Amino acid sequence: MPKKVLHGVVVSDKENKTIKVMIERKYQHPLFKKVVKSKKKYSAHDENNKFKVGDKVSIIECKPYSKNKKFEVIEDKR
Repeated sequence: MPKKVLHGVVVSDKENKTIKVMIERKYQHPLFKKVVKSKKKYSAHDENNKFKVGDKVSIIECKPYSKNKKFEVIEDKR
């Protein structure tokens, strides 16, 4: 099974070697057919602490680093 790749914006970089990435997606509601936006924050591993708040990044699913950290940063999208 392929690993998930998500694209989003860094919203927090306070933790050491960890960033929080906000992922926004749009989908159509199954009953009402209205387009709905949803947001979710993911913790991602940033080995060199090089990403700052506001950076656009891509994250990929990986082995768990901790209880909540199951993604790592793969690239910077500037």
